[in-house]
Amino acid sequence: MTTDLSDYAIIKEGEAEILMHAKNQVFYNKTQVNNRDISVAVLRTFITKRKEEHEARLSKKAKPAPKESDKDASNSVVEEEPNEPAINEEKTNGDCEMAAEISQDEPCSVSEKPDKVTEGKWRGELKPPRVLEALSASGLRALRYAREVEGIGKVVALDNDKGAVEACRRNIKFNGSVACSKVESHLADARVHMLTHPKEFDVVDLDPYGSPSVFLDSAVQSVVDGGLLMCTATDMAVLCGGNGEVCYSKYGSYPLRGKYCHEMALRILLACIEGHANRYKRYIVPVLSVQMDFYVRVFVRIYSSASAMKNSPLKLSYVYQCIGCDSFHLQPIGRTVTKNTSVRYLPGFGPVVPQECSDCGKKFNMGGPIWSAPIHDQEWVTSILSDVKSMKERYPAYGRISAVLTTISEELPDVPLFLSLHNLCATLKCTSPSAVIFRSAVINAGYRISGTHVNPLGLKSDAPMDVIWDIMRCWVKNHPVKPQPADQSGTVILAKEPILQANFARAVASLSKAQTKKVARFLPNPERHWGPKLRAGRTITSKHISLLGPEAVNGHLNHEDGEEHDAKRQKIEDQPAPK
Repeated sequence: MTTDLSDYAIIKEGEAEILMHAKNQVFYNKTQVNNRDISVAVLRTFITKRKEEHEARLSKKAKPAPKESDKDASNSVVEEEPNEPAINEEKTNGDCEMAAEISQDEPCSVSEKPDKVTEGKWRGELKPPRVLEALSASGLRALRYAREVEGIGKVVALDNDKGAVEACRRNIKFNGSVACSKVESHLADARVHMLTHPKEFDVVDLDPYGSPSVFLDSAVQSVVDGGLLMCTATDMAVLCGGNGEVCYSKYGSYPLRGKYCHEMALRILLACIEGHANRYKRYIVPVLSVQMDFYVRVFVRIYSSASAMKNSPLKLSYVYQCIGCDSFHLQPIGRTVTKNTSVRYLPGFGPVVPQECSDCGKKFNMGGPIWSAPIHDQEWVTSILSDVKSMKERYPAYGRISAVLTTISEELPDVPLFLSLHNLCATLKCTSPSAVIFRSAVINAGYRISGTHVNPLGLKSDAPMDVIWDIMRCWVKNHPVKPQPADQSGTVILAKEPILQANFARAVASLSKAQTKKVARFLPNPERHWGPKLRAGRTITSKHISLLGPEAVNGHLNHEDGEEHDAKRQKIEDQPAPK
């Protein structure tokens, strides 16, 4: 079947090109180029790390497997059947050749039996990773993976919309032989497909329009041990506290509306994924967690281990946020008690706060549970950043993703959430010290401090809140404020004498390496209306100007008016002349 290219616009991103119809039939958002670029970078690093881990296992294959890991339970099957890899490889190659002939009514052509060699590779050749893009739409992401990531295996692109599957197959053919040999497109429900193919995919990519919550249970089951789950959530109004009860129903956590709400959104999503994984004796290890534009994106590795899974309560915490000031405190869910060689898992001690805030005397709101363990693996971040810098010409959004990764590489990995210096000053009604002066005071007090990629004004520190407020009290003594009503939080805080005498002398480490080198860390949007777009199939009207911009909306409406006029004209011409 030939395609009339005059009906389509050709969109090029990276090394992939797609055909987009003028009407909003299949979802595409130019803004997500940042998302796709960073996903390509993480996938490249994953393939490199996976190969290194496989070589390390081969070098230690004579040694017994670790006791705590149950993830290699199927290895004995692989060792008893050494010819299985060749058989599976032939089947996969056959599937590649038949991909274009599959009817839309068939949900998939992937082998019904999980690839055992992909799951536990203690010997033999490491097969290329299989990737599942669960919600493919136009297929642009799958095509970029296939064409740009070296060493990648089969990419399975799913969608439950016929129009999207047709568009994806059209784009696969349009991208030539490499795409045709590596990318399969199927009409299927992603949840059913993942449930019927457990532990089969090395990488599963979830990028839904809205919340990923309904896909997580099946996704954590379809990833092989040590595999990678990449997950996006765009329902930020829900995750950031706009609808707390909805967030609780979807993710099992209650959000708080603080300056740190976007990082809390990341940690709520991670806690939700961990909860789903724990049901199947699995657990997650985050390698990168990013908040960009209007969404959060997490990259986690998934492992199976009944013993390691017991540590999950130690990685989760509730958050107490004072309603009067910026003080917040974390309450771990669990703790351990070690005696000789035995470890007991017990409930966490609590509460960590009194009924009233010790700083301002107000009550606390409680949120969570959230993931309170590190959300990045700094070794991975360093590898990803070096890879991005080494091939910057291959990333269309190089400037933005390198800036985000640079900021992440300088974050304190073991400090959940962050403070806003402007909010602290707003509470006290005082002028704000510069970030360098405040950082210096924290460092001179013997604590660590860093920025955060989530907010250019955010500061992460392991200093307790009483130290933070002591520093601000010392600042106000040198920069007096006007008297405030006695019941104000700032008045109560300033009424106390500081125990710590802050030293505001410039500290050497008050600027990060990126700041010293004047590396851009927070870039403006490249164009106006850089944000979420309409769901596919929605009719574009004048009320969508704030999302799409007046030019795009007016152009679309004029195009529709022209089509409607031509249709009426054709109808009149087709009517028989009166006798």
